[in-house]
Amino acid sequence: MVCIRCKMIVKQQLEVLNIKYNYIDLGEVDLDVTMTIAERNAFGTALLGYGLELMEDKKAVIVDKMKKVIVEMIHYDEDLPKQSHSVYISSKLNASYQKLALLFMESTGITVERYIISHKIEKVKELLLYEDLTLVHIAFKLNYSSVPHLCTQFKRETGVTPLFFRGMKMKKPKRS
Repeated sequence: MVCIRCKMIVKQQLEVLNIKYNYIDLGEVDLDVTMTIAERNAFGTALLGYGLELMEDKKAVIVDKMKKVIVEMIHYDEDLPKQSHSVYISSKLNASYQKLALLFMESTGITVERYIISHKIEKVKELLLYEDLTLVHIAFKLNYSSVPHLCTQFKRETGVTPLFFRGMKMKKPKRS
């Protein structure tokens, strides 16, 4: 569960099933009591109806927490941390980055760095479309070493330059 909407769905389903909880956070729920097998099955089925999955595998939970940390870091924090991603993730999860990265790769089939890059590019797209920021400001905000580095990575991921992408919002589709 890596989005606010997911958190709301989990809360709603727990309330519908009358399952008491202490708190719900992105990727985890702290319950007052242990769920019965019937409650767990009902909750899991309810979540599947929304495209969510009840995770019980410890490795999957750790990977989900890693995704949560990355999404929050890139999309919700005002500025990205100045320390390296590996140090940041390791400190947030209180675990060895090497072990976390290996687990992430085994579980998702992509590296943590690739996952971070894809989210940074999504953030760049958002900033290009909805904010009036220069590429210099965007590069600084997302800790790119330079504007050319941002542009190269953006084009590699999307197939177009950031300025071309920004220009696409100006073009309106023709009506027939």
